Amino acid sequence: MTDDDQRPEDFVAAERAHRLGKLRDLERRGVDPYPVRFDRDRTAAEIRERYTDLEPGTETGDAVHVAGRLMLVRRHGQLVFADLRDPTGTIQLFVSRDDLSEEDFEAIAEWDLGDWVGVSGTVMMTRRGELSVRVAEARLLAKALRTLPDKHKGLTDVDTRLRQRYLDLIVNPEQRRIFEVRSRALASVRRTLGERGFFEVETPVLDTRAGGAAARPFVTHHNALDIDMYLRIALELHLKRLVVAGFERVFEIGRVFRNEGLDTRHNPEFTLLEAYQALADYHDIMELVETIVSNAAHDATGSTVVDAGGREVDLAPPWRRVAMADLIEEQTGARMHPSMPVDEARAIADRLHVPHEASWDAGLIMSEVYDDRCEGTLVEPTFVYDYPRSVSPLARTHRDDPLMVERFEAVVGGRELANAYSELNDPVDQRERFAAADVDEDYIRALEYGLPPTGGLGIGLDRMVMLIAGAPAIRDVILFPTMRPEA
Repeated sequence: MTDDDQRPEDFVAAERAHRLGKLRDLERRGVDPYPVRFDRDRTAAEIRERYTDLEPGTETGDAVHVAGRLMLVRRHGQLVFADLRDPTGTIQLFVSRDDLSEEDFEAIAEWDLGDWVGVSGTVMMTRRGELSVRVAEARLLAKALRTLPDKHKGLTDVDTRLRQRYLDLIVNPEQRRIFEVRSRALASVRRTLGERGFFEVETPVLDTRAGGAAARPFVTHHNALDIDMYLRIALELHLKRLVVAGFERVFEIGRVFRNEGLDTRHNPEFTLLEAYQALADYHDIMELVETIVSNAAHDATGSTVVDAGGREVDLAPPWRRVAMADLIEEQTGARMHPSMPVDEARAIADRLHVPHEASWDAGLIMSEVYDDRCEGTLVEPTFVYDYPRSVSPLARTHRDDPLMVERFEAVVGGRELANAYSELNDPVDQRERFAAADVDEDYIRALEYGLPPTGGLGIGLDRMVMLIAGAPAIRDVILFPTMRPEA
């Protein structure tokens, strides 16, 4: 279902017609149901914090102006009680006929759930111990024409929740919490990098090349230039150009786009952090990644302990570090290396029931064995380092092994969280490693001006928020995930 709250369509239509009638009546009486502004001077949280110790039956006489959405209305003869919610919480409104004119009281009695209202009044504690604002004046700020979902049943239809995220956020406190966590986590990422001297930049979303990663891009056409352009699939190559330019610590938090499938961990557009640090290698970047992620968790939730697939894990540094070859041997008993005969690598994959292609070399098969048999076992935060050269075209050749590269992935809860490496800064080597039909000549030219030793990282921030907030799917941490159009 896609209607307000899975109620029967005739009920929804009748309720909307009833509210439209109220709206027209207000307009006939010269009442503006959508005024321009309201001067709020207190939030629900501020009132609760200041008056937490009031005794039942206390009238403070302290004047406040509050505003928000009506989430509950209870009428008891000469009294109306309403729950008003603003971004900080909920406060009760106490409306007495004795405090208002007949006209004003009746106008308040006509309020509906979902209406936005602003009230002026005094802080009190009811005899039942409910902190309230005793209403002296009230104003409708926005008339809601659609009813909110039933307070007991809530909004549970997944399709409706994703398509009508605004409604989901109104009635589902858990969903609001997730996006509050997201906001605090991203602010923490920026703060951590800023404190370390990183410079935030913005690079093109549209480019003549998709650039920097292996994924199918979205293609569009630029009419004025009469050329096809691509929505970026990564941030990498522009940021490394800036390191060449002298920005020794640089980062971007940006949307990237990959024209691929949707599942619990993939959305066609998602938020990526990439950061590059000159005069650093992948060991330095391991420390940076664990600091970014642990700080984000602590700043967003007050703790570095998170729920990873039903198991509590602590994101506090230091994280475990293990070489890919050692992990494969630990999990399967097989010792693999890109130098091994490809027939031996195939035999290991076959024994472990790991699919592989006939064209793959031993390094590709080794990487696939890791993906299939090892990654999912890593619940505690772990850096898996030293990858085959053939699967990492932008990473620097390992200082001790020419068939490996200085690359790592960070894994938590059996899922990749970050990818990073000592950057390849040799322009001759880089040209050879680009596919013949996919050489980015301008990027090679930039490297020829000199990229210093550099460590770089990429963190999928949506996945990081999933981990920190305990969300089961990526669509739960993206405000407006990609959806098939409604029929």
